[in-house]
Amino acid sequence: MSTMFPEIAAYEQGLLDVGGGQKIHWESYGNPDGQPALFLHGGPGSGSSPSAARYFDPAAYRIILFDQRNCGRSLPSAADVGTDLSTNTTWNLVADIEKLRRHLSVTSWVLFGTSWGSTLALTYAQTHPRRVNAMVLAGVTTTRRSEIDWLTRGMSALFPVEWQRLNDCLPGELKPLGVLEGYRQLLNGPDIETRLKAASDWHDWEAASILLANADGFPRRWHDAGYRLTRARIITHYFSHAAWLDEGLLLRDAHKLAGIPGVLVQGRLDLEAPLTTAWELSRAWPDCELVIVENAAHSPDHDAMAREIVSATGRFRKLSQK
Repeated sequence: MSTMFPEIAAYEQGLLDVGGGQKIHWESYGNPDGQPALFLHGGPGSGSSPSAARYFDPAAYRIILFDQRNCGRSLPSAADVGTDLSTNTTWNLVADIEKLRRHLSVTSWVLFGTSWGSTLALTYAQTHPRRVNAMVLAGVTTTRRSEIDWLTRGMSALFPVEWQRLNDCLPGELKPLGVLEGYRQLLNGPDIETRLKAASDWHDWEAASILLANADGFPRRWHDAGYRLTRARIITHYFSHAAWLDEGLLLRDAHKLAGIPGVLVQGRLDLEAPLTTAWELSRAWPDCELVIVENAAHSPDHDAMAREIVSATGRFRKLSQK
């Protein structure tokens, strides 16, 4: 039996013009007069899904989902090679969140971020702490270079066959650049078939760790070629620039979160975001609690992970806005 709330329909949605030709898609669920909560999706570039609203009590929360720049239903889409990603940066996403907050007349809100979304939540909260009532983070990342290196090279120790396949799919002239830069160039090249194959090869690599922990297979959206291209293009864009974050910034500035309560929900067997980062963050952020979920990996949909996330959001549903 699911530990999450039933799926519901959005009661309002829209496209917010955030400038520079960028429009972000947003949706609201639950109680229009409830505690505002913002879900920050992973990837970067994965887009949001209505199922994310299921982590919140719809009677208590005004649940807001949005697609970050150039993914999901936001425009223009990164699936179009003509879409310039130069303004798609962590700091522009932080600015987008503030524009969305003002557009929706929210004073402050609870943040829930998973995977890359936890990096974005931390960056936003450290920049605008007065706008954050509480945070729930799952599959915790800070997108340090060491974390990027683990995802794009370090896991080869666990998946040597898949790693070799990923390397073998790189053209010879790109091999000296390494996997990350090589695939970034393929995903931004002029030939659509080359871009689509590179996106598929990239997701085959990511699937190695997902399939190990999830017998049901990788997410349904991954079967869509346009989705794979969007996601892979944005991921390699962010990773190639170390997410525009000074190395170790989010751990170093965790003191800026003082007074913001938080819960970190982390699978013990998370290969994509190893426990080390969540543990380091828990030591640097005294107002948070680290919940380690045994026999769980990266997916927040795992029954035990979902149970802890729903429990955490339940704690914060009656907080006063700042």
